[in-house]
Amino acid sequence: MNVDLPVMRCGRAVLGELSADLESVMWNRGVAVELREAVTGAAPKQRTWVRSAWDESEWRVIFHCEDADAWATLTEHDAHLYTEETVEIFFDPVGDLESYYEIEVNPLGATLDIVFRKNRSGYKGDWAWDCEGMRTLVRKSPGAWTTEIAIPFSAVAAVQRPGVRWRVNFCRIDRPSRDGSLPWELSAWSPPLRANFHTQERFGVVEFY
Repeated sequence: MNVDLPVMRCGRAVLGELSADLESVMWNRGVAVELREAVTGAAPKQRTWVRSAWDESEWRVIFHCEDADAWATLTEHDAHLYTEETVEIFFDPVGDLESYYEIEVNPLGATLDIVFRKNRSGYKGDWAWDCEGMRTLVRKSPGAWTTEIAIPFSAVAAVQRPGVRWRVNFCRIDRPSRDGSLPWELSAWSPPLRANFHTQERFGVVEFY
């Protein structure tokens, strides 16, 4: 494993209902990780931070995105959310990078879920897979948007206990202009060092405790 990969410590908690509320007891603690520009690793123009927690049944992740214009038009499940503004989680609970999951949520609360499996030519995405029981909530505020995501361990064939480590990346696609006149910005917790989040060897590490 690459020694410069970031590590997030994810603590066990009593998880309440989804709120996407930054001032809640659950999210107003612990250390947040910030995303960096995907290619250079520099600070992005609009910041994003992420926190996570878990209990015996699910993994909970919250993204907070600074955004002067949080926009999207797509509302259908499994639409191509990555063509607009979205946040993304890539994760491999096994850690061997033979397969990994991708979850996306946009500012309208639309979701996309895919599982990628390794084959002779690379990885093939299974769009028919659904993250059964996944729940999300989006909250908008002036100059920002926040989404909270609950991923059941049963949906990703994972049994949790302290000390388990997953390969993970948290990512964001920010499109500052709706007409495409301004360049998009890609940011990631573990920058892939290229304009493509599907860079499995650059996934960071989430350690559950």
